Amino acid sequence: MAKNKDLMDPETLPYRPCVGIMVLNRDGLVWAGRRIVIPGDEMDGALQLWQMPQGGIDKGEDAEVAARRELYEETGIHTVSLLAEAPDWIHYDLPPHLVGVALKGKYRGQKQKWFAYRFEGETSEIAINPPPQGHTAEFDEWAWKPMAELPSLIVPFKRGLYEKVIATFRHLAG
Repeated sequence: MAKNKDLMDPETLPYRPCVGIMVLNRDGLVWAGRRIVIPGDEMDGALQLWQMPQGGIDKGEDAEVAARRELYEETGIHTVSLLAEAPDWIHYDLPPHLVGVALKGKYRGQKQKWFAYRFEGETSEIAINPPPQGHTAEFDEWAWKPMAELPSLIVPFKRGLYEKVIATFRHLAG
């Protein structure tokens, strides 16, 4: 597909199937990483760069398996227990200036299946830069954040998605 965003109708593009991962510590705070900005990606030009881990679901891959894989690939976190799965897929649309550019120009946004986990390991297992097994670093900093702060830390076009995720998992914060 050509990357000519002037001729592209977002309605004709599919949503990329992905997983989102909320990791809560024993105090009910949520893991968030500060994204490394890559020119032309969906975060390019954004001031709010903190987000929870997320990533694509491989063809034929179970969503919960994908969530654990993405969590490990992006953060090194593997000592977790599943707390909850969002009952529905949650969508977001790219803003018009990123359609045909971000997400390799193939998608209008993402549909995400969200999972919440309790982190049961030691902070020494968290490895973001470099992440484990030679994966490309996506974050340059991480912190435990109050769940309610997350929508104000993400790029504006994902804010509604984060509000839905928080509404789904709010009861887990304690």
